Amino acid sequence: MKIVKYFFESAAIISLFCIFKILGLKNASNLGSIIGRVVGPLFRSKKTTIQNIKIAFGNLEKVKENEIINGMWSNIGRTFAEYVFLKDFKLNRTNFNHMKINGTEYLEEIKKNNEPVIFYSGHFANFELMAMELEKSGVKCAAIYRPLNNFFLNPLMEFLRMKYICPNQIPKGRMGMREIIDKVKNGYSIALMVDQRVSEGPRTLFFNKPAHTTTIPAQLSLKYNCKLVPISLERKEGPSFELTIHEPYKIEKTNNDDENTKNITLKINQNIEKMIVKNPTQWIWSHNRWK
Repeated sequence: MKIVKYFFESAAIISLFCIFKILGLKNASNLGSIIGRVVGPLFRSKKTTIQNIKIAFGNLEKVKENEIINGMWSNIGRTFAEYVFLKDFKLNRTNFNHMKINGTEYLEEIKKNNEPVIFYSGHFANFELMAMELEKSGVKCAAIYRPLNNFFLNPLMEFLRMKYICPNQIPKGRMGMREIIDKVKNGYSIALMVDQRVSEGPRTLFFNKPAHTTTIPAQLSLKYNCKLVPISLERKEGPSFELTIHEPYKIEKTNNDDENTKNITLKINQNIEKMIVKNPTQWIWSHNRWK
């Protein structure tokens, strides 16, 4: 049954991609916003979304809660529609300034020092553009990604990511970890999203509630003395964005590696929390983060 489901799902998505391409970037992004708000709630549990918002913000007024939910689905829909325009984002062929970047001095310093760092962020705005902008800036970088469950669509997504986002794509998992280590040893910086639940890993406080959190940034920074670099991405209007490279920071080590890992991971979660609080409509609340 999964084969049938994935086949029709992929056929529908590719058909929509064709329509988006015909419409052009701005119109497609607007249509994606509408589709996201209408169709999104049919596929994901509204109960989970509301529970997650309550964990982060407590009991909000219904109007504010609905604003966050509708904004989330709008952003997801826009991001979906923008996949067919990754080449235009890559080559700056959008006919408008689609990306403002803050903190370019930090990128220049990273390139000058020629030492690997760990860039981290969450699924905000069109999150695919983070690694793309790092690649465009000339940073020697590899990006970690999660393969799609749909095996009809996954080859297409891997092609788009390798062609237009970052040629060095590493799938999550144990095999991927070996490749990550090889890349760091060869001077590559690593870019990854740290906001989703992982099947393994310690429970670390996230909005004051324990949640399984990846320890990859902590492990790499401890073993290879890499600086950590938070990145935030904000959708400003339609397919226009503002990306901020925050100041790189070195970790504070003690003789207890377990305690170090815990403290580093907690600080990362706290930085992601700040990004979410700033732009709650642009984070994926439907993900069961605290399962």
